[in-house]
Amino acid sequence: MTQTTAPTADAPRRAILSGSTFEERIGYARAVVDGDWVHVSGTTGFDYTTMTISEDVVEQAEQCLRNIGAALTEAGSGFADVVRVRYLLPERADFEPCWPVLRRCFGDIRPAATMQVCGLADERMRIEIEVTAHRSPNP
Repeated sequence: MTQTTAPTADAPRRAILSGSTFEERIGYARAVVDGDWVHVSGTTGFDYTTMTISEDVVEQAEQCLRNIGAALTEAGSGFADVVRVRYLLPERADFEPCWPVLRRCFGDIRPAATMQVCGLADERMRIEIEVTAHRSPNP
């Protein structure tokens, strides 16, 4: 992960990049920190260092969460700060096999959640996860 901008008094917002070629080609950031809020873009199961993706939806979900975790860490946040999660899947039947992975990450914090069946940008993608986190102010 690399930061593209640093927060200032005039601009508390900063972008976090993962190195994904999608970010460069499309023009977005993996996450945006705006004050105490962290908005993590829809994140798929690509391993951004190799730009490879597993065919298995559960493995993709695990990689999504690793990618999201890295963005949250870079933002000075973590999964415990997540207040909203959105799951996007092309196939409804793929959601339930992912539940144990998702529960390990979100089961204790219980963020508001939505699952939507929709097409994704690349047919190899079987799940995309987006989160919003609210960081606690530093004491």
